[in-house]
Order: sequence, then structure tokens, then C-alpha cells
Amino acid sequence: MTPAGPGAPPPPAELDALLRLLDDETPEVRETIGARLASYGGDLSESITDSSVSLSDNEHRVLSDLLLPSRRATLEQEWQAPSGGAAALREDWDRFEALLRAISDYLHDGVTIRQPLSDALDLLAEEATQDGVTNSMELRSFLFEQDRLSGNNDDLLDPRNSDLAWSIAEGKSNPLGLGIIFILVGRRLGLEIEPVNFPGHFLTRIFQDGYPIIIDCYDHGQVHLQSSLLESPDLTREFKKVLKQAAHPGIMLVRLLNNLENTFLERNRPLDLKLVRKLRESLT
Repeated sequence: MTPAGPGAPPPPAELDALLRLLDDETPEVRETIGARLASYGGDLSESITDSSVSLSDNEHRVLSDLLLPSRRATLEQEWQAPSGGAAALREDWDRFEALLRAISDYLHDGVTIRQPLSDALDLLAEEATQDGVTNSMELRSFLFEQDRLSGNNDDLLDPRNSDLAWSIAEGKSNPLGLGIIFILVGRRLGLEIEPVNFPGHFLTRIFQDGYPIIIDCYDHGQVHLQSSLLESPDLTREFKKVLKQAAHPGIMLVRLLNNLENTFLERNRPLDLKLVRKLRESLT
């Protein structure tokens, strides 16, 4: 049977036949399956839900690995960095979110059904509105004090921390991921939330009665008066300067790619490392 066009859903019989071969570790069989699956793109999650074949955990991992080259290729093809690099994203929040969505789709396992990033952010904003959220402090409580989102203390280097759709679905991420979600949900509600690109631990800033308040999303939305932090003798002059500044989308995107670089270095994933470095170069 000839596969459908690139990215088209596979015929059910074709997919079932391929899935039943996932436990065959013969290199020739794996190569053939990988080539056939590649013609359908890197995400078969919706097709698999209609399949009659039930996957074991190991088969799930094998299938995701076989789909990964297609997801790499898709990200590289669809990546549209602004000609001015990261600085050109200063006020372009729509482009920023589109690039985050492309990274999210690439990091997705291609097997598990889940909402796309923008839909997940829309739903969070809708739930916040229904819960009576009207300001940034209430959104902080809604997201972090009520345990909708928390720090991924089990694995800070998990690449899925940078897949914000996964983070929303699983309710956990690293400081940067949680901060970006806070900011993007806030923007949907018309709330002012600033990124703070603090070294080693990403933070956010809101304003209450005109006073700047630092929010540590990773620490259950812990609240700090910015003025109190600036008085700390433990902070260098440079760190205090960074604490007072607002970052922009381009800075956050480069930091997210830096996080992925560290992850892929640590986990010995050279092809993913090469791709992430190429994406970052397009911004710098």
C-alpha cells in the first residue's frame, strides 16, 4: 500500500500493521517502519486513538523515537525567526508564541493526545476568568497557590519543561516555563506581568498599588517586595540591575533554547543539540 501524502493521516489498516511490528527489533524492520511512518509526519496521536492496537510502554517509546526525525525536520522547516534576531521579538508576542508552539510540537512525543499550546493557554485563561480572577495577584494565586502549576522538582533538565503544552497538561515545569505560562495567560486577561531574566532562576514582576512585586513562580508563586530584594547584601550590583529590568520575548526564547542545549548535552542527544544550536543562531 502506498502511504498518503506527507503529514496526511495514515490509513487505519496501514497504521495497525505498522504498530504491530513495533516489538520487532530487527534493524531492517525498524528502518522500514521508520521510513513508512516518516511519510505521515511526526505526530500520530489522533490516529492512534482510533487504532485497534494497544501499545505497551516500550512500544510507546519506540514509536516516539521513530517519529522524532520527522518532528525535527518539521521544526527546522517551519522555524521563522525574525530577520532582526531576538531583538526583533521585543514586542512581537504573537511571533514569540508561534515559535514556542513550534518547539512544543517538536518536543511532544507524537503519540499522546493533548491540546496544542495556544488552546491550552486559552483554556487556562478561560478557567481563570470563571474563577473570578481580575488582577495579576489573583492569577498568581489561581495558577500556583492552588497547585495547577508547580515546579518540576523531579527533573529540572527534562526537555519537556520547555514543551509548555506538556507543562500545562502535567502541571509542572522549570522556572522559565512556569514564568512564560504566567505571562501568556496574563496577556490573555489584559494583565501586566513582566519577565525578569534573573541569572540561574527566572522570575516575573507584577505591580500592586504602583509598587513592583517579584513573583517566584517555581516557589508556588512566592511574593517578594522588589525593594526588599534590592537591599539584600547577597546580591551583586549587576544582579540588582538585572532584577530591576524587564526582559522581552526574544530574551526568553534564547534562554529556553539555552536550557534545551544543556539538556541535550547532558542526555547525549547530538542531533537535537545540533538543531537547537541552529535555532539559537538564527536569533543571535
